[in-house]
Amino acid sequence: MTLVEEMLAAGRGLFALVTGRRDASRYYDLTQRGLVGSFIALIVATTINTYLPFLQATPVEGASAWQVLLFAASIYAMQIGFAAIVLNQFNRLDGLVPYLVADNWATFFVTALTIGLSLAGIGGASAILFLGVLVLIIEINIARLILTLSPLQIAAFLISQLVAGFMGLMILGAFFPMPAGI
Repeated sequence: MTLVEEMLAAGRGLFALVTGRRDASRYYDLTQRGLVGSFIALIVATTINTYLPFLQATPVEGASAWQVLLFAASIYAMQIGFAAIVLNQFNRLDGLVPYLVADNWATFFVTALTIGLSLAGIGGASAILFLGVLVLIIEINIARLILTLSPLQIAAFLISQLVAGFMGLMILGAFFPMPAGI
């Protein structure tokens, strides 16, 4: 399967996740090879999202693109670490690669949607609320349909991801000046 075919299948998988279809996992390549493809998509989305403000002459105040990428990579690493810890506690470490594949592709498509909304001039609180609810639905359904976690495990898993993000920001903020707007 080419990367483009994998992307199209992952797009169908994301739609299945958003709509809560139980067969969502069949659209993803949940192997190590699929992890590589999803990671490439994540890097592309993160890079475009990072450099787009600089290309539009509206950069994040006080930050270079490399600083923004460093922050994004560090928070991503924290979230992977916390996901591994929580899944290990559930005796479900086998779900780490499937989680990362589905989450990386979801990040790719949500980032593309966010960029599209931004370029179309659609923003503000309603767009942020819409994207926030969409991401929450996706994350719950990844945990529910891809990882097949129980409701309490889903709650613990999502809380761990939030804690990882906050801790990553706090740790980075302690060692590096925090760019405004992140």
